[in-house]
Amino acid sequence: MNLIELTASDLGLTAGLVLLLGILISLNGLGLTRSLYVSTVRMTVQLLLVGLVLEALFGAAHPLWVGLMGLVMLLLAGWEVMARQQRRIRGLAGYLIGVTAMALPAFTLALMALVVIIDVRPWYTPQYAIPLLGMILGNTMTGIGLGLNSLTRGAATGRRAIEAQLLLGHDTRRATRGLRRDSLHTALLPTINMLTVAGIVSLPGMMTGQILSGTPPLEAVKYQIMMMMLIASATGMGAMLAIELGARRLFDERQRLRLDRLAQA
Repeated sequence: MNLIELTASDLGLTAGLVLLLGILISLNGLGLTRSLYVSTVRMTVQLLLVGLVLEALFGAAHPLWVGLMGLVMLLLAGWEVMARQQRRIRGLAGYLIGVTAMALPAFTLALMALVVIIDVRPWYTPQYAIPLLGMILGNTMTGIGLGLNSLTRGAATGRRAIEAQLLLGHDTRRATRGLRRDSLHTALLPTINMLTVAGIVSLPGMMTGQILSGTPPLEAVKYQIMMMMLIASATGMGAMLAIELGARRLFDERQRLRLDRLAQA
């Protein structure tokens, strides 16, 4: 099966659907039309730029360029994690928490998949390395953002309960045990839901893309299963690490709750 290439007019038809949606939103007085259009244009420009960069990377196939691309993706994902929090940890510390929690599981599991599972040679082959890392990072970013947002918001709203636990002599881990648990639940729930409905309610994006490009369905399914397990593992590990680091930042060396370290988005 040959890949059917899309023309500019084909994409123009889908853009017309977004334009129609914006008109309908405007008629209902929701005030989201501008955001919809700006986001759509931003998405289009970003993906076109990524496509051009990937074409260059595929031609070069050098570990330095692949590593640089991965670093840029990680740093941008770190900003997105910060932006998704209603109350975020102030300063560089908040940014580094998100970046560290994403980098350790995402890069480790992506490398393991490339070297051990897929056994692609060389391991830095851009066709495999960039999409694999991108999907893991993107989903891990979402989970970490949700987890940290739940943690900081819960600390602000549950201040009295946490301080009461501290006054009773409990340490910070005991005082925030319920908050940590709830934050981890919030972080992992979308991933668990994704695993539950895959193949029944929806066909995952990677699998759909491979099938459309001519990959045999069963082979596409195997890659998708691998990818979803990697995503679930990286998201869980990243969320646990982020919540642990974030919770520590909420207290000082004297075990006092420091909500002044949070900034309102």
